Amino acid sequence: SDQLRALTTTDVAALTTAEIQAISTANLATLTTAEIAALTTAQAQALGATGIAALDSGQLRSLSTQDVAALTTAEVAAISTDNISLLTTAQVKAMTTAQIAGLDTAHVQALSTAEVAVLSTGQAQALG
Repeated sequence: SDQLRALTTTDVAALTTAEIQAISTANLATLTTAEIAALTTAQAQALGATGIAALDSGQLRSLSTQDVAALTTAEVAAISTDNISLLTTAQVKAMTTAQIAGLDTAHVQALSTAEVAVLSTGQAQALG
């Protein structure tokens, strides 16, 4: 929407989690990578699985490592197999063992060599 596009990163960071949850997936697509990067961890969690699934690769890469580590297993599983391989190695390294264990075979196979290389022993064991 025009209203959402008019928001600054400061405005986005000030949105409540309820306001974040109310943003449609179509409107999420209009958020810039800077606006996604401005989200607090609570706001990133508030996107939910549907919101996370709607983010493009650039938006996903804009999430902080703290944001990624705080996502639910359902939210991580909602990242498309195309996009999972485009996460930064720092984002993958920040994932919890529960998040890694929650990945299905297609997601595991989609991980890049660089992403697999940064997994801790616990994360690697969680791959199954």
